[in-house]
Amino acid sequence: MKTNIVLHHSKSATYDKEAWLRSVRSVFDQTVQDFEITIIDDTKSTELADEIKTLNTSSIKVNFLNLVTDRQSVQLGEAFHAVEADFHFYIDNRTQEIVLKKSALELCILAVRNNPKTGMIYADYELLENGVVKEKHLLKRHIGRVRDNQDYGKVFFFTNVALQKCGGVSVDVKFNSLYDLRLKISEEHELLHISNRYAGSMYRLMAESKAHNVFDYLLAGKDSQLEAEQILSAHLKRVGAYLEPGAFYTTRPKADSSATLKASVIIPVNNRPEFICDAIESVQAQTVREVEVIVAVNGGDEDPTISSVKKYMQGGEKYDASLPEVRLLVHDINNLGLCFNSGAKIARGEYYVQLDSDDRLTPDAVEKILSVYKNDPKIGMVIGSYEVWEKDTSGNITRMEQIPVVTHDEWTEENGRNNLLRINGAGAPRSIPIALIKEIGFSMNEEPYARNYGEDYQMVMKISERHRIGRVWDPIYKVIRHSGGTDHSIDQATIDRNDEAKDFMRKESILRRKELNKNGNKNG
Repeated sequence: MKTNIVLHHSKSATYDKEAWLRSVRSVFDQTVQDFEITIIDDTKSTELADEIKTLNTSSIKVNFLNLVTDRQSVQLGEAFHAVEADFHFYIDNRTQEIVLKKSALELCILAVRNNPKTGMIYADYELLENGVVKEKHLLKRHIGRVRDNQDYGKVFFFTNVALQKCGGVSVDVKFNSLYDLRLKISEEHELLHISNRYAGSMYRLMAESKAHNVFDYLLAGKDSQLEAEQILSAHLKRVGAYLEPGAFYTTRPKADSSATLKASVIIPVNNRPEFICDAIESVQAQTVREVEVIVAVNGGDEDPTISSVKKYMQGGEKYDASLPEVRLLVHDINNLGLCFNSGAKIARGEYYVQLDSDDRLTPDAVEKILSVYKNDPKIGMVIGSYEVWEKDTSGNITRMEQIPVVTHDEWTEENGRNNLLRINGAGAPRSIPIALIKEIGFSMNEEPYARNYGEDYQMVMKISERHRIGRVWDPIYKVIRHSGGTDHSIDQATIDRNDEAKDFMRKESILRRKELNKNGNKNG
């Protein structure tokens, strides 16, 4: 069983020649020797062959591909066609040094023999950051793992059968060739994950540490984002989970007799007395006066947020009967779904409007949301746009100018609900008819991996499958970043847990969509 080991000699490398030679030496040192090496060279080097010859003590055949292009899809397409092999072992060392463990290739070959449905293998790895080795444990693949930013590592083992079956690397893909390839392979074959408990990683990756930033996707190139959307849409079509524009839309339910106001702003909160006042006052400053504030404190009777909320209620020092009413719910279980569902149960507004306890609505937020609902009775949710602000230790907030207004313009009328499965964000603030919340219900952490995270994302997916999503493109919400925020200084374990939660929700959504397409009435 012959293997083609593919790696780069790249002008994009951030490491020196000695580090590159270490990578090559780790290939020659494999315990299984039935392979050829294909080196993709875009540096126009004249010394490459001589440098390799000194390492090639076993007379292994080495192929040099001198390519002008740095497009990964073209490079891989050429490399996979250069050698007739049963397997292609790809090392993506374009920018970072990668050193294989000596038994890496043998492990992959044995794993494929034990799991004949495998089309691609990826594995946990060691990450050397600033002199410290960390073990990177990756998530196991399932049908809901359709994000384009999931970490699959930098080393991949492909079976030639799977490559042939899926049509191979699409050379027309400019930015997301591996994303496209793994989705195509997953439709007919398994993506096998080799995990590491202790000292079981297949390779080591040398890299500088980089802090996690939940807003990284906003800075991604527009062309790359559009291409990734097209790749996902094509995948969903092939697996029967694509929702055609306008398909399955139904009219939103009518408000019941308890809806005596235009909107209810439900604010779940736990131990944030220093933020809740600004949030409440941003609701009371709305241009639409027929609103109410429902604060759902979920820290129990001792939560200090309660006393801050009571200041705005009858008898409190900040109470004003001419302003929108503030109502209080107290729970002793920190469960966001419980807060939203119980808030909707007592709400007197026709529509729910989102507001996190540490954020603020602009004065015209509710007015602009309501105007969108008037356009179409099939609109089951309105999503706005927001600015990102930062709060310092003195309590002052400053607009983060480096982050543009977050409009989530990838949420298009034609394809937004399909593209939603690719990205983690769905926009803010969100508004939902109270009657629809009562009909569907927010998650209350009953799904696997749920930990007070993603229940709103899940609601967006469910609603978008049956209703049109309306948009407000103007910024009507201020997200306040601070040291105590849930998106600040997130560790890897939290990132993985959050991804597990949302990917499970994506899985459930894909299964629902397949049933809709199989049995549903596309006209609603």
